[in-house]
Amino acid sequence: MKLTPERNQNIPESDLINGCMEENRLMQEELYRRLSPKMYAVCLRYASDAEEAQDILQEGFIKVFKKLYSFRGDGSFEGWVRRIFVNTSIEHFRRRRYMQPVTDKEENSIEGKYVSALDGLAEKDILALIQQLSPGYRTVFNLYVIEGYSHKEIGDMLGISEGTSKSQLSRAKVILQGMVKEFIDQQEVRKIKP
Repeated sequence: MKLTPERNQNIPESDLINGCMEENRLMQEELYRRLSPKMYAVCLRYASDAEEAQDILQEGFIKVFKKLYSFRGDGSFEGWVRRIFVNTSIEHFRRRRYMQPVTDKEENSIEGKYVSALDGLAEKDILALIQQLSPGYRTVFNLYVIEGYSHKEIGDMLGISEGTSKSQLSRAKVILQGMVKEFIDQQEVRKIKP
């Protein structure tokens, strides 16, 4: 199938995948155009800043193009691609090793203190607050809360113990709680000022 600019949106996913496996640059560009906004959002959740997210995005797409032959069509293609980006983000994180040590005593004092004040915030505000977490806390929080991995799976992926994963999540929640309270307080002050 020949790709012309006006036909980009009409290309079926299967033709797009096959074109990419044949190393058709136009098909690769179209796949990138279709998926890069969503995959960039995934990368941004794990990265320290936009530049790092862009690096992870590029690395992820290289892997997608190299591994396309292994997509069996069992699930959604976008889900398959997303998994590659999550794993690429984790690999990037592991190379940097940002984990913050937390003692057992701290972990026990943290449990149960998190109150979900996030419900009253817009999604963009929540993501902005999560982005402010240290890379270790942010990675565990994203993997557990957003991606749905268990602490055992997170530990295996990051090369840490299950307990460390739990403590990282607990600390992330406490820090987020403080940030949410501060954010809400700032919003209230803005409403009061004329």
